[in-house]
Amino acid sequence: MLSILIPIYNYNAFPLVKELHQQCLESKIKFEIICVDDASYEHQSENILIQFLSNSTYIELPQNIGRSAIRNLLASKSKLDWLLFLDCDTFPESANFVSNYRDYIKSTTKNAFFGGLLYTKEKPADEKLLRWTFGKNREAIPLADRTNNPYATAFVSNFVIQKSVFETIFFDEKISTYGYEDYSFITTLKDRKISIQHIENPVFHLNLETSELFLSKTKTALKTLSSISNCNSKITTESKITQLHKTLSLLKLDSLVSKLFQRFRFKLEENLTSKKPSLIAFDIYKIGYFCFLNRK
Repeated sequence: MLSILIPIYNYNAFPLVKELHQQCLESKIKFEIICVDDASYEHQSENILIQFLSNSTYIELPQNIGRSAIRNLLASKSKLDWLLFLDCDTFPESANFVSNYRDYIKSTTKNAFFGGLLYTKEKPADEKLLRWTFGKNREAIPLADRTNNPYATAFVSNFVIQKSVFETIFFDEKISTYGYEDYSFITTLKDRKISIQHIENPVFHLNLETSELFLSKTKTALKTLSSISNCNSKITTESKITQLHKTLSLLKLDSLVSKLFQRFRFKLEENLTSKKPSLIAFDIYKIGYFCFLNRK
């Protein structure tokens, strides 16, 4: 029935796995939980407890292989017909999370499902407000809106797919740095005309980076996007950032945007790491940095 696949990196995933394990037992389904730690330097002492749960496997890798390769590795070790990919820093909103997926799988002919993401209503510490603000406004998308735009609003952090379908796609292991491996995967689903059924079965995203770290990871992701967009026309067509950059280039404004970014970069970062981060400023920062990366 269901293989639950969780890549782990520097996070205590045991509470999540314990909850999923209990739900699987209560749902009376055939299941396995496979967790692979991507050469973390923290929380191994907690995560090693996973291997003592029935039908559960915990593996520690000697070196980091990246977000695409680890998901492919997890899938290769699975033995059941359906794959549930979950990020290690998520947690189900509902005690019926597993049984909800069970029921959807049994009642439809769809090959892929996305259950949605949530963020807590309570504001985090000031230094984590950018990630929380971005998540609540850009990732915690209502079901109706997700259904209307199924590919642009799906994430692999809470994603179910039939194994036979996954094995025709896989994650692109050429994307070895942080960012856009999930976007590339979803774009391939769209290209292959594999529909995604959006449902109401969300998980909370719990681990919020500091604003400074989130900005750093955003820049790394944009470098990844710049690299893969040069050899993947589908990414260039689908990504809003690359579309906007292409328009600016055609208008010969990309160089100007790059220069303006360099001039106002620190002012933007000052806002984004403040108590009131602006998502408009964040969007400006991203296109500015992307133009800067691709300056001629």
